Amino acid sequence: MNRMKRLAPCLMFCGLLAATSAQAALNVGAPAPDFSTQASLGGNVFTFKLNEALKQGPVVLYFFPAAFTQGCTIEAHNFAEATDEYKSLGATVIGVSTDNIDTLNKFSVSECRSKFAVAADGDGKIMKAYDAVHDKRPDYAQRVSYVISPQGKILYEFTDMNPESHVSNTMRALRDWKAKQ
Repeated sequence: MNRMKRLAPCLMFCGLLAATSAQAALNVGAPAPDFSTQASLGGNVFTFKLNEALKQGPVVLYFFPAAFTQGCTIEAHNFAEATDEYKSLGATVIGVSTDNIDTLNKFSVSECRSKFAVAADGDGKIMKAYDAVHDKRPDYAQRVSYVISPQGKILYEFTDMNPESHVSNTMRALRDWKAKQ
């Protein structure tokens, strides 16, 4: 019984994050808002600049609610496993949450497996610019993935609190884009 009492707040939190929320993501073809923020790759902090990353090729930008939660860990593992394929398509992957950089520093090593960067959006400005604010918990991001062209336009958007399809969908969008180039 004591265990259930301890688990109740976690279950409520996870339930709130898993709740279906309104989809208000940016439209395909819209300009991607530029941003610069602290990020971590393999435990090394650096300044991520979207405009610089786009000079190298398309960017897969994904928002996640909170590091070290069950769904976000699954999603990070999925992106880590697919990083080499993203790179073969010329794409950079960056995850964004409102977690602080110290938390993301640890997350980048353990859950992202030092394969891709995760960025801190402590004030929520980036998630607001990308219409990725969770409607039930505005201090957290909605689980939204974008593919952004090197020209800074939204090529693809996918919103789903289930972490399972974000990699396959963004990968398909990148392959389709690459085939048209």
